Amino acid sequence: MRTKDTSQSYRLVVLPLPGSVLSPPTRQSSMEPPPTTAAAAASTTNPVFISTVTLRSLLTHKSLIAHFQSTLPTATLSLSTPHRHSLPTSPASSILLMPSFSASPFLPYIGVKIVTHHPMNSSLSLPSIHAAYVLFSSLSGQTLALMDATELTLLRTAAISALASLYLSNPNAHVLVMVGSGSLAPHLIRAHLVPRPSLKRVIIWNRTEDRARALAVKLKGEEGFENVEVESCGCLDEVVGLGDIVSCATNSEAALVMGAKLKEGAHLDLVGSFKETMKECDDEAIRRGRVFVDNVGALDESGELVGAIKRGVISREDVCGSLVELINGEKPGRKDEKEITVFKSVGSGVVDLLTAQLIYETYIKAQIE
Repeated sequence: MRTKDTSQSYRLVVLPLPGSVLSPPTRQSSMEPPPTTAAAAASTTNPVFISTVTLRSLLTHKSLIAHFQSTLPTATLSLSTPHRHSLPTSPASSILLMPSFSASPFLPYIGVKIVTHHPMNSSLSLPSIHAAYVLFSSLSGQTLALMDATELTLLRTAAISALASLYLSNPNAHVLVMVGSGSLAPHLIRAHLVPRPSLKRVIIWNRTEDRARALAVKLKGEEGFENVEVESCGCLDEVVGLGDIVSCATNSEAALVMGAKLKEGAHLDLVGSFKETMKECDDEAIRRGRVFVDNVGALDESGELVGAIKRGVISREDVCGSLVELINGEKPGRKDEKEITVFKSVGSGVVDLLTAQLIYETYIKAQIE
C-alpha cells in the first residue's frame, strides 16, 4: 500500500541524478519498495523483533537518504524530541537515552533509543557503540517493535552526512578521505557514493594502519566498488589535502584534521564527537569553512564548535544553517567550487524515529505481501 498523497503525509523521493536540479519531494519511484501507511503499521498489535540481518535487508543508504530528504522538514516541526540524556557509567563509558514522539495520525509513533558508548572496545575488537531502539504506538501506547539500533545508528548517521554532502560538496568530487576505520566508516563511504558517484578514489586512514588496510581490502572485494580505487595510508597529513570530501568518524579528543591542510573546495564531514571533550579538527578548519549542522544541538554538544565558539574563532551566528534549512532552500549550500564547507552532525531523536518508521513500515509491508 502506498502512502496517501496528501499535504500532511510523508512521501519518499529518489535523489536527483548528478548534475540535475534538486526537485521538491515527489511520488516514490518504483525502484524502492514503498512502506505501508503509518496508520496501518501502527495498528499491528504483536511486537516484532527486527534483527541486524533483517534490518539490512530492508534498508539501503539510497532509500534512507531519500526518506530523510522528503520527511525531515515536516517531521522536525511535528515531532517532540526532548534533549538527550547522557550519563557516565564509568570514567571511560556512558549511556545515552534519545526519545522522540508524535501524536500525529500520519506519524503515530513514540520511540526511544538506548545507546552505550565504550570507546575502549577497539582493544577487544568490538564496536564502541551498542544500541537498541524501542518503537511504540502513540495512539495506544502498545509496543510495536524492538530493533537493533546499532545498525540503525550507523545507517542514519551515514545517510545524514551523505544528504548534507548533496548540498555542500563539489558535484564533481573525485577523492574521499575517510578518517577512521571503525564500524561507521564503510557506511559513510557507501553513503557518500550515492549523491557523489563521481568519487573514484577512497583513501582510508586510521591510527592503527593495519585496520585501515583491512577495511580497504574488504571494500575492494565488495559490490559497488568495481570502479573505485580504495587504499589505506599511514600519514593523515600527507593525504588530507587530496580530499574533495574528508569524512571523520572517530572518538578522538585531539584534533586530527588540520584546517591549513584542507584543499580549496573541500567538504569536511565531522561525525564522531558528541561531547565537549571530543574533537576531530582544529579551529583553523572551522574558521576557514562555511559551517552547517544537522541540528542546533551541535552548537552545545560537539567539541569542535563548543571550543571554537568559546575561543572566539566563530560565534553561534556564524554557523550558516541547518540541514533542514538546506533541504528547504532557506539557506544556500555550496556557492562556488573553491569555498570550504563543514558539516557537523551529532544526531537526534528525530532522525532515529524516521529511520525506525521506515524500517518498521517496510517490514510490515513485506509480511503482508
